[in-house]
Amino acid sequence: MNHRLWGRPPACGGLPGRLFAITLALLIATLSQAQTAQKSISLADTGHCQEALPQLIKLQGHIPGNDLKRKAGIAGAKCSMALNDPGHAVSFLVWLNHEFPHDPEILYLSSHIYSDLSLRASNELLSSAPASPQVRELNAEALETMGKWNEAAGEYRAVLAKDPQMPGIHYRLGRLLLSQSNAPATVKEDARHEFEEELKIDPSNAGANFVLGELARQAEKWPEAIDYFTKATKSDASFMDAYLGLGRSLLGAGKPAEAIPPLETAAKLQPDNPVVHFHLATAYRRAGRKSDADKEFVAHRQASEKADSTKDNIKRQVSGAEKPPQ
Repeated sequence: MNHRLWGRPPACGGLPGRLFAITLALLIATLSQAQTAQKSISLADTGHCQEALPQLIKLQGHIPGNDLKRKAGIAGAKCSMALNDPGHAVSFLVWLNHEFPHDPEILYLSSHIYSDLSLRASNELLSSAPASPQVRELNAEALETMGKWNEAAGEYRAVLAKDPQMPGIHYRLGRLLLSQSNAPATVKEDARHEFEEELKIDPSNAGANFVLGELARQAEKWPEAIDYFTKATKSDASFMDAYLGLGRSLLGAGKPAEAIPPLETAAKLQPDNPVVHFHLATAYRRAGRKSDADKEFVAHRQASEKADSTKDNIKRQVSGAEKPPQ
């Protein structure tokens, strides 16, 4: 061993000697991992994914240095896709996004890989079960994204004709009806019917309960709205809009004290939402809690300013007037 490089180890076999040996072993292991990672990245870059991927998988989470770690993760994700290994591709993406949050290149890679995985799954569904209701549902969703409402509705109805009890389809039909522009005057009633049919199949459908609650709230049918929104919050404890709708409906019914708990929950779920803070402040004020109301109105103003600032920053970055923060 070159003692001029590493320093002379203690002659005794006591604690200092053992610490030196451990430190030296860790240093050698780190250098070995770095060399293996660099070699694997080079193999991946030249298309030798069969040789590179096993090493990149073993090294994941054990690579020294952020730059090398980032390159190895990207190489691992790309090689996993090249070798049709979606499990490890997703594992690398989850790891990369945890280690390098908000990294533009990693977010871009993630969007492409997830999109590619979605396309692969769709093609497999089409080839393996072409007559299944799920194929028609997938086609209906694609038609929705293209704004072909009537064709999409026809596909959803074909699904129901084949399986009248299939969960989620009436809900999608109702949502589709409400999405149409220049819809007939009966559209809300038609959509309401679809959501009610959905609840006959799946009473716990939080989305159907929420939309029925929102339709009732808009019509100022407060007891009905409160009932539907309450069911939505019980079905999905993270459904912020349902808590907000419940709080607004209780306010509309003249029950500000009862509106406070769901609105406080909504504020915890989305602390930067100015609409939530406004309605919570209103509930506090009507319930006679002036100090709490004043704090919430301040929170509403701050959240509104933050939202406006975020929108302005995005507009400037998109227009090229300002570079995104590094």
